[in-house]
Formats: sequence, structure tokens, C-alpha cells
Amino acid sequence: MAKNSLISGSIWDEYSNQVVNRMNNPKHQGEITEERAAALGAKLIVADFGAESCGDAVRLYWAVDEKDDRILESKFKSFGCGTAIASSDVMAELCIGKTVDQAVKITNIDVEFALRDNAETPAVPPQKMHCSVMAYDVIKKAAAEYKGVDMESFETEVIVCECARVSLGTIREVIRINDLTTVEQITDYTKAGAFCKSCIRPGGHEEKDIYLVDILADVRAEMAEEKMKSAADASAAGTLSFEKMTLVQRIKAIDSVLDSDIRPMLVMDGGNMEIIDIKENLPHFDLYIRYLGSCSGCSSGSSGTLYAIESVLQQKIDENIRVLPI
Repeated sequence: MAKNSLISGSIWDEYSNQVVNRMNNPKHQGEITEERAAALGAKLIVADFGAESCGDAVRLYWAVDEKDDRILESKFKSFGCGTAIASSDVMAELCIGKTVDQAVKITNIDVEFALRDNAETPAVPPQKMHCSVMAYDVIKKAAAEYKGVDMESFETEVIVCECARVSLGTIREVIRINDLTTVEQITDYTKAGAFCKSCIRPGGHEEKDIYLVDILADVRAEMAEEKMKSAADASAAGTLSFEKMTLVQRIKAIDSVLDSDIRPMLVMDGGNMEIIDIKENLPHFDLYIRYLGSCSGCSSGSSGTLYAIESVLQQKIDENIRVLPI
């Protein structure tokens, strides 16, 4: 049967030749028997792992030299799609010659990269990237069997995107450092959500404990709260920049300077002034004022007095303040 009779040629072309070759002719498929392990002077380890999302399952065989924990031989059996078979074959190959502790560090990213025809082109389409995750998980299961521990003990971080092996800590840090506001930006920066997309939001290929949309919302809320607290603390300490102030804070800051440096002189001449509004016209801040009393009809209100008010406010608050009488 022609390959294009089952799937479109364009999708087929997204698989590397390595994947196709290992799918059709896996090098390490089979089993290691007790007799074979004994002949090698090794301990036989058999580990099973299944992907609930698609029903695929893989069994990994290790013959481990207990003197140095080195994996002498590695084979697999798989009930799964072609991508799962190819991934499992490379996974078994990567384990050979490594110690158990070294093998645990093999990730699905390593497996996918080993299946590439060239370093720049992914070996499988994004929606099939999750197939290599099963290979990573069964290694942890085998290592746990050998060491007599729980497989979760090998996971030091909470992994949000298993396809790209991106942790919760990394995603939170990237959002903060780069001030990210969308899931698409998270994917651009970390590759989380770029493959099977299950980790983006509920309803994807696999159910997750935590999703990118939730992480983004939580971190943005934390950042907003921290920003408000920082602004409040700076305001209380008198160190908040004029640009960072709220409208109320800006009016209070200007009123404080006017009361100490400007209004006493105006009142002595029977006048006064009030703030009407402050508008941002970046880089300037336009302060609209109204003269009161004798100042309202004084010619210097648009020349000398105006210049004095503006100069004091620029020196004591922000050099970009412009005073506009109305």
C-alpha cells in the first residue's frame, strides 16, 4: 500500500527518514531473558509504562552490571504507533553503555533529537511529540525498579510541558523577566505548548494538573499585586517617580509643592490658584490650572508667574511638567 494512501504526503514529509527506518526496522526490539542476563553477569530489569491518552504501551528491558550500575544491554517491546516504536528504539539504544543514573537523565528531547536527519529539522510533526515522552517515562520506571525507589523521586521539578521538558519554575521566571502577557509569548520563549498543545488549556490531547493559561493568570496577578505594593511603599517613602504615580498621587505631590513654594506668594498679592487636571502628553505631563482672585486678571499669569510656577515644579517634581492656565 502506498504511503500516501493512508496519510497525506505533506504530513508524511514531516517525519524524518530516521523515524521511518526505525519504525520499519527497529534495531533493539525484542526482550532480554533471565538466561541472557545471567550470561552477561547482569541483573535483569523489566519496566512497563503506558500512555493513558492514546493507549500506547512500552516494555523496557535492561541487563545491568551491578558492580558499576552500567547498562550492558537494552531492548524494548511496544504496543503503539510508528512514532512510539521509533522513539522506543532510540531510547533503548541511548541507554546502552550508560550507568542507571546517566540513563535517567535521557529526556524525550534527546530521543527526538537523535531521530532527526539534521539538527535544524524536527523528526516528527508537533502533534506526535508526546510519543517520545513515554520513552522518557519508562526509563524512570526501569531506574526506579533497579534502585527500589519511587519513579517520582527522579523528578526534581514540576514539568508543565512534557513534550519540551519545560518546568513550572522556568515558565514562571520567563513570564516575570520578560513581562509576558500571552500564552503565545510563553511558547515563543520556552517552546512550552509548541508540540501536542495539551499543556496550553483544558481539553487537549492529555489532561494536565496545571495549564499555561492558569500559570500566566497567576503570575500576572502576583506581578500586579507586587507592583501595587511597591508603588504604595515608594509613595509612603516619598521615592515614587512622578511617571509611576496615579492621578491622585500626582495631584497631591504638586499641591504639596504649590503650598510650600507658590501659593504663599500668590496669597500675599490677593490671589491663588487651583489644579484643574493633569494629562499625559508623553514625554510631557500637562498641568492645567486656574488662577483665582487677583491672579485671574493679572498679565504676569501668562508670563513671569507662569514661568516661576513651571520652573519650581520641574525642579522639585519632574522636568517634563508643563503648566497651562485656562
